[in-house]
Amino acid sequence: MSDWKILPMSKEHYAGVAAVHQEGIDTGNATFQEKVLTFESWDAKYLKTCRLVVLLNEQVIGWAALLPFSSMYAYRGVAELSIYIAKSARGKGVGKALMQEIIQASEENGFWTLQSLIFPENKASISLHHTYGFQTLCIHEKLGEINGDFRDVALLERRSNRNGE
Repeated sequence: MSDWKILPMSKEHYAGVAAVHQEGIDTGNATFQEKVLTFESWDAKYLKTCRLVVLLNEQVIGWAALLPFSSMYAYRGVAELSIYIAKSARGKGVGKALMQEIIQASEENGFWTLQSLIFPENKASISLHHTYGFQTLCIHEKLGEINGDFRDVALLERRSNRNGE
C-alpha cells in the first residue's frame, strides 16, 4: 500500500503542481514551456475536467491534466494529455497509478482519444504511455523551437475501448 493518494486538483494544489512542472522544465526533455505559468494562465489552458494530483504528506508529487485538441465540436472527445512526476517520486509506481486514473477519468468524461506530444529522448514517458495502450504514430521532425534549438516530437495516441467507435 502506498502512502500517496490521487485526488482531483484544486487551486490550492497549484503551487505544488507548478513546482513539479518546473522540475520537468529543468530537465530540458519534458516540455517546450520555458517557465511555469500563473495559475490563471494554467487554468485557462487546461480543460476544467480531468485534473488530478498525487499527494504524499499533502505535497504534490505528480499531476495530470488534459488540454483541448480543438474547439470544433467533432473533436470534443479528443484531448492532449500532460503528465508530470516529481523527481523524488519517479520509479515508484506513481506514474502508472496516475496514468490509470487519468485514463479512467477521461473515459468517464466521454473522451475517446488521448494524445501526447513527447520528446523522443524522454524514454521513460514514452514507455509509460506505451504500457497504457498509447501507440507512437510518428516523429515530427523539428516541430518546435526552444532556446534556438529545433526539437523532434513524438506523437502518441490512445483510443478508448469504451467511447467512440
